[in-house]
Amino acid sequence: MNPLGVGTHIVECLRIAQLIERHGELFLRRVFTPREIEYCSSRRLVTQQYAAQWAAKEAVLKAMGTGFTGGISWRDIEIRPEGGIRHTVAMGGSARDICASQRIVQMLISMSHCRTHATAYAIALGE
Repeated sequence: MNPLGVGTHIVECLRIAQLIERHGELFLRRVFTPREIEYCSSRRLVTQQYAAQWAAKEAVLKAMGTGFTGGISWRDIEIRPEGGIRHTVAMGGSARDICASQRIVQMLISMSHCRTHATAYAIALGE
């Protein structure tokens, strides 16, 4: 497989905490899938988990080279835990269509967080 794009993002955990406090379930349901909400809410460091998921989605958009163009929504990108610290990326909706048109067949993701910041790095792979 060949790398077709890379993306990285960093976000302050406090920013995500403030969005959750200010907008609550509306924010969570707009940005995260039910599976992501269930996962993050079950973790000990809830805010850091949401921040890492946010950073991962932003990194994926940068690796695609599109941002939110073409009708992509936050929930078109789902970050799925695969046991331990490994995660995979599932695409839906417009994100899936754009990846197909760009011949992106897999997205690798790495996420990390501390008390104050969360970061993610994504690599878009093609055949």
